[in-house]
Amino acid sequence: MESIIILIFVIGYLSITLEHPLKLDKTVPALIMASLIWAVLAIGFTSGWFDVINTEEQAFNFLSGGEHAMEGFEGTLLHHLGKTAEILIFLIGAMTIVEIIDLHRGFEVLKSAVKTKSKRKLLWIIGILAFFLSAIIDNLTATIVLITLLRKLIHRREDRLWYAAMVVIAANAGGAWSPIGDVTTTMLWIAKKVSAAGLIEYVVIPSIVCFALPFVIASYMPAFRGMIDVDAREDKAEEALLSSRTMLFLGLGMIVSVPVFKTLTHLPPYMGMMLALGVVWLVSEYIHPEEDFSKERRHLYSAHKALSRIEISSILFFLGILMAVAGLESLVYGVVNGEEVGTLRYLAEVLQNAIPNQDVVVILLGILSAIIDNVPLVAASMGMYDLPMDSVLWHFIAYSAGTGGSMLIIGSAAGVAAMGMERIDFIWYLKKITWLAFIGFIAGAGVFLLIERVLFHNA
Repeated sequence: MESIIILIFVIGYLSITLEHPLKLDKTVPALIMASLIWAVLAIGFTSGWFDVINTEEQAFNFLSGGEHAMEGFEGTLLHHLGKTAEILIFLIGAMTIVEIIDLHRGFEVLKSAVKTKSKRKLLWIIGILAFFLSAIIDNLTATIVLITLLRKLIHRREDRLWYAAMVVIAANAGGAWSPIGDVTTTMLWIAKKVSAAGLIEYVVIPSIVCFALPFVIASYMPAFRGMIDVDAREDKAEEALLSSRTMLFLGLGMIVSVPVFKTLTHLPPYMGMMLALGVVWLVSEYIHPEEDFSKERRHLYSAHKALSRIEISSILFFLGILMAVAGLESLVYGVVNGEEVGTLRYLAEVLQNAIPNQDVVVILLGILSAIIDNVPLVAASMGMYDLPMDSVLWHFIAYSAGTGGSMLIIGSAAGVAAMGMERIDFIWYLKKITWLAFIGFIAGAGVFLLIERVLFHNA
């Protein structure tokens, strides 16, 4: 039965990675995989074929547990569902705030600030914007915003592809050092594996190296030499509204306040995001985006409209993949140091024995995140290692999983968004951009290890 569960996971995983050749939304195999894994777990558990780890991380089985065993199993399921729901509620709140800002055309304020005609200068402006904006509103949203900006600035698609690809590198690097910059860092933060301050302390410098080095090299490439024609004409349909600046700074400010709220109250981050969404929603109900604002036009800028624009399929994908990984984590697969452990923890022990150098394992995880979605990889690593909060390993995992996905266009949410918006060819990205992303990733990893050895070991 254990083999059946692992086989379901492997088939589901392959279906997710082969989303484009199969022409199948990755949400479908994720949901089916999670449901089947927990179904097999329930059948095997009630039949007494294997044990399950409960929420206190102790193994129990149906026969030895008596009439309370099934209640314990259901408690384990609810425990993992609760942990997953924390992440999903957080993401829904953040995505809604960003959509409210976008409805009020708040991001037009950023677009109006870019007026250069130099390709090289524009490269750095876009890159720096992507790096810092992704740390505030997450790498996926930053990529969408900046590619929208690029469409207004660069009319030749051949030129725009290069900038869009570089945005992916910068956005992933920027998201890696922020607790709200990437889904993986959010997962680690909510699970209390890293703190916001610790993440910045350990990861920000390697992330800067990962971003800056590819951009320095790209600055001397033919694609970024010379001048471009910037469309300086005002597009009346896309002008900033009266409420644009207010909603931009309010929305971004409330998102940034979430880590502060957590620090002050010690409540889970999703509570802070709920408060942030409530405040932004409240203001959006009364602020006037136009001179002729009327009840008939109110719905165009409402939070209800923003909620309808959220990609629910992405939320359901995270639900499926996180619950599937939770199933593997709950299945007792072996014994380590006299303690019964789940599949993922057992896998970690096997990896540690095969590759004693933990740093190499984490670097391989980063490279794998370019091939396999980094969300399940990080979810798996959270079940593989039992280390205290702000351990160096958690920060290295955050860096590797966050930036490693840049090596392939399908390796990150930012890359997939760019691919969809600009129809970037997989092979083109592999030939033109992968080597730049790899150089940045390895250089940043080297800087991380150097800083950890020199500074933190001597501290």
